[in-house]
Amino acid sequence: MKGVAQMKLGDLVSKEVLSEFGLRRKTDEETPYVSDLRNGMAVTIDLRVQSKRMQETRAGDPFLLLTLYDRTGAIRAIDWHDAEASDRIVEIGTVVRIRGKVTKYEERLQINVDKGAGLSVIPEDKIQPERFIAATKKNVPDLYDRLLSFINGIDNRHIKELLTGVFTKDKNFVERFVLSPAASRIHHAYKGGLLEHTVAVAELCEFIGLKYADSVDKDILISGALLHDIGKVFEYMLGASGIDHTRQGELEGHIAIGLEFVAGYASRIPGFPGDLLMEVKHLILSHHGEMEWGSPVLPKTTEAIVLHMADNLDSKIAQFREIESREHSGNEYEWSNYDRYLNRRILMKNREDI
Repeated sequence: MKGVAQMKLGDLVSKEVLSEFGLRRKTDEETPYVSDLRNGMAVTIDLRVQSKRMQETRAGDPFLLLTLYDRTGAIRAIDWHDAEASDRIVEIGTVVRIRGKVTKYEERLQINVDKGAGLSVIPEDKIQPERFIAATKKNVPDLYDRLLSFINGIDNRHIKELLTGVFTKDKNFVERFVLSPAASRIHHAYKGGLLEHTVAVAELCEFIGLKYADSVDKDILISGALLHDIGKVFEYMLGASGIDHTRQGELEGHIAIGLEFVAGYASRIPGFPGDLLMEVKHLILSHHGEMEWGSPVLPKTTEAIVLHMADNLDSKIAQFREIESREHSGNEYEWSNYDRYLNRRILMKNREDI
């Protein structure tokens, strides 16, 4: 087998996997995306149901309030006419075809569903996955080269052997890792998102590690950067209508999965020091930073607090970037919609004017 320094992603994954990142919107596709919608448009659009709620007007008439989304954004839809019938056939996660008119309410766009068959459920075998699962815009082979460069820079032979084993020995795993999202909704929620996020966190850790070289073990820190979210490979799956949790992901979560995965690899390396493995595992366990954010333990080493800060910084910037990208197109408003994950609205800057 080629050494890590000479290895390329094409040596590890099939052409079919790499072609997943060539998906582009079809130029002749008639069904619009959320980002295409404008006030006054009559539309037929395929969207996934994020939430639904039956309500009543002041006169006591029922209406169905839906939040729907595709890979470009989310929009509210209201069925004033067939609310009860629509409520019976629609579940959260269902992909539906909406026919209606785009209007503006409280300065936000919404779709008023047409009367009579304005809402229908799309069978799973008719769903177009590319409408709901985006892919990283970055060059995936280049990202993987960057990841391997971090492994090449490791001096500790045990850590280097661990990382080499994880990221180059099992082609099936590497294919899953390359395709995996980093989340289902919040940040890097697209194909290649986990690879993109992992490399970004490693780059931040490298920079901070150089700044505090007398306080940080570079090899331990980089190992944590590359491995902290490795359990997400098994936590998420790409379905026909979006990103979903696997059964293992729902029951165990990526921290527990990643901890077991890394410990299993280390156990196959003769003489892997127990104290070293404990520090690497601590980085996985504590990278969320706070117990209320999902960390079983708080960061208790310098490397752990650096990793948490880098992970949090990249995820927050990604959330801001994705909100700006999603809502800036055709948006005449100065502020974004309120984001419940960030607990705020953000200023919609035109990056071309800065």
